Amino acid sequence: MRPPLTTKPENRARQFLPSRLIPGAQTAAGNNTRRKSSSATVDGRFWDWQNSEGLGDLRKRPRTALLAETFFPALWLDGQCWSVARQVSADFFLIIFSFAAVAHVSVMLQFAIRHDLATLLRPGAFPTAGPGVLLLYGALFTLFGLSQRLYHPETIQAPARERLILAKVVFWSALFVVAAVGWSGPHLISLTTLAASAPLDFLMMLAWRKHWRRVPPHPVSSARGVRNVLIIGAGKVGRELAAHMRQDSASQRVVMGFLDEVEPIGGDIHGRVEDLSRIARTDFVDEIILTSPQHPDLARRVIREARGNQIDVKVVPDLFGFEPDDPLIFEKVGNVTVLTLREERMPTFRLFLKRNVDAVAAAAVLIFISPLLFVIAVAIKLESRGPVLYQAHRAGLKGRPFRCYKFRTMCVDADNLKDSLRAHNQRHGPFFKIVDDPRITRAGRFLRRYSLDELPQLWNVVTGEMSLVGPRPHPIDDFERYDLGDLQRLDVPPGLTGLWQVTARRDPSFERGLALDLEYIRSWSLWRDFQILCKTIAVVFRGSGV
Repeated sequence: MRPPLTTKPENRARQFLPSRLIPGAQTAAGNNTRRKSSSATVDGRFWDWQNSEGLGDLRKRPRTALLAETFFPALWLDGQCWSVARQVSADFFLIIFSFAAVAHVSVMLQFAIRHDLATLLRPGAFPTAGPGVLLLYGALFTLFGLSQRLYHPETIQAPARERLILAKVVFWSALFVVAAVGWSGPHLISLTTLAASAPLDFLMMLAWRKHWRRVPPHPVSSARGVRNVLIIGAGKVGRELAAHMRQDSASQRVVMGFLDEVEPIGGDIHGRVEDLSRIARTDFVDEIILTSPQHPDLARRVIREARGNQIDVKVVPDLFGFEPDDPLIFEKVGNVTVLTLREERMPTFRLFLKRNVDAVAAAAVLIFISPLLFVIAVAIKLESRGPVLYQAHRAGLKGRPFRCYKFRTMCVDADNLKDSLRAHNQRHGPFFKIVDDPRITRAGRFLRRYSLDELPQLWNVVTGEMSLVGPRPHPIDDFERYDLGDLQRLDVPPGLTGLWQVTARRDPSFERGLALDLEYIRSWSLWRDFQILCKTIAVVFRGSGV
């Protein structure tokens, strides 16, 4: 690192160009006080650059830049074009090489076993369709790799994470290619060879990446892709950032020094923020990293000055002492930029399986028991007037109300009589239940004993409002009596049956039921659901419903 150049005080009237010039990019720096009538550009038009107004002006994008943004992945445009191109090219070459190696070994083994020269001469030994299939294989591998951030610097710097992502990308790209070739008619290429080359792909790509880490980098003074970095803020964060860049052998950044408003100037402290334009010009700075964004006025001044000088700006965000999840996720909500600091990992795949099993199983059972449903409907209609189905709103997932269906087991005006009977409630807590409820009809008592009144809720399972297994849904008026801790049972969809139904069905304590519901949620698994369903069938046949 060289010390900053000693320069004479600049004449402010001559500061008409930014500190960094980008080939083909028109300058947009404002406050150009050096006057000049006009300047002719290559196409003969006049460039009235002295009248530009600050940083808000939109620069005309070159057509080549627009084409690059249209056709190439965003990672290629983020100052990593050559690095990504090198890695993708190496992966393409290794895919071709491993397939060719496996194909040749396969042919040689067949020749060694059969001792027949015809094995080497048959058309399928070295298929002509191979290049096209391998091109598809390489394209899928690259797309999967970009989607999984395989070529991202954060992944490259974490070997364990890189191995996991590499194995995943190789597996899925090979699987898709084998499936595509297998379903495309006559096989012009060996599926066995293609599948066998996938493990070799993984091992060779892994070895290549390990080798690349061990290769000493080119001297930064001779590398064309090196970027000169100026760090704003020489505190703990700035020093840690600079130390990491200097120790990282694969880094393409050179720390030129610091600007700091407090530390004395000298050594690697090149000056104050007001010296940014001069330091950026003398040290040919490409990038500025701001480590003290908690001072808004200083940050705005640095960013404005850097943009005016066409220098890249990066900011170290203040995360309040917490480590963010990996990878970092930024999103735009309107005009507000939001950084995801923490995102809890959900068992998405297992929940997806649970939902599909629920829907398929509930639909199949509804079709199978449709004659039984018809018989129950006739029995209800013959005994008492009123509708066959009882429809009432229940508290579902996250407290959202939904229309729950049951066979009607009570008189028509049962809801109007509920408040007058609440004094006889035999449950402890907000849940209302009476064993010998006078509102229940004779047919309804039989249906409740064997839980047949719950069968229409299979339709709620099909529509996704309920699940086969989960906490039972409570009426809205009971839900309104919940305490704060009771709301946890609504973090999952309500179920047709649950842990309470198969372990403490006659226990009158609401707290006991709540404890079982929370235990089910914390220890949930697909196997646990299967066990509860099996126990539910046994409970139903015993006729222990109330």
